[in-house]
Amino acid sequence: MIRFATKSGGNTPGHLQRTGPGREALAGLALVALPVAMLLMLTLWPTVSMVIATFTVDGHMSTSRYAYFFTDAYSLANLRFTMVQGLVSALSALAISFGIALYLRFSAGRIATMIHALSLFPLFVPSIIISYALVRFLGPNGLFQLLLEQVGFTHYRTPYLTPVGPFLAFVWEALPLPVLVISAGLTQVSDHAVEAARDLGAGPIRILWEVLLPQVRRSLLIAFALIFLGIIGAYTVPYMLGPAAPEMMGVFMQRTLGNLHDADAAQVQAVVLMVISSVVGGFYIATMLKSQGGER
Repeated sequence: MIRFATKSGGNTPGHLQRTGPGREALAGLALVALPVAMLLMLTLWPTVSMVIATFTVDGHMSTSRYAYFFTDAYSLANLRFTMVQGLVSALSALAISFGIALYLRFSAGRIATMIHALSLFPLFVPSIIISYALVRFLGPNGLFQLLLEQVGFTHYRTPYLTPVGPFLAFVWEALPLPVLVISAGLTQVSDHAVEAARDLGAGPIRILWEVLLPQVRRSLLIAFALIFLGIIGAYTVPYMLGPAAPEMMGVFMQRTLGNLHDADAAQVQAVVLMVISSVVGGFYIATMLKSQGGER
């Protein structure tokens, strides 16, 4: 921290000198020193070491491991399945959350309070509990099938161990975060703007498209990035509910390391997923910085 002070003696107050860092600056550096050191030791250094190791084969630099990954049909199928599952689940959760946030923004009363509480409920339930509950509810001879049989429907096909299983869990688990983010964005839309649009003859669709969406566009982008990053790196949900093949990258990496004992291939899979996550993370950071710059 740089401070300006007058020189001692008979100098006028206009003469200033620069002093060194004050106690506040030193205290601030001391507070962030430990977290930064832990970040470097536990995150940055292992990540850099892992990336270097994937390019080192028998003591020489080589891209053969990546060449194998991007030519292996099964690896590409798992990567494609992960990306599709992430995109579809994130967009679906975002659409449902946007509808809930819109309802909560323009509604009040007990029903709105109950819907708000239900939308936030998955935030307090661990992934393994959500997965096990869906297995018991949607699985073979589960509660949902028994209910359908009571009304005469006997052709039920369970989504358990299919791509639909983790999709349902991802959407339900991801609802709280976008509801909170989008609701915060909608609070910035004044009632006067909506009423003015109605007075000018705008219908609900036009108000949504021209008044509400421009105000919450960044909130939607931020929520999508956070949901997508959480889904593509998930392990518990796809392990318990997803198909055996193709499998999501989290399960694929664990099986490669734990069952096949191939640490080199698992590291390559991790780096590929890390690069994709870094691109989405960079997009998230750019959106946040742009949002903060606009507020100034």
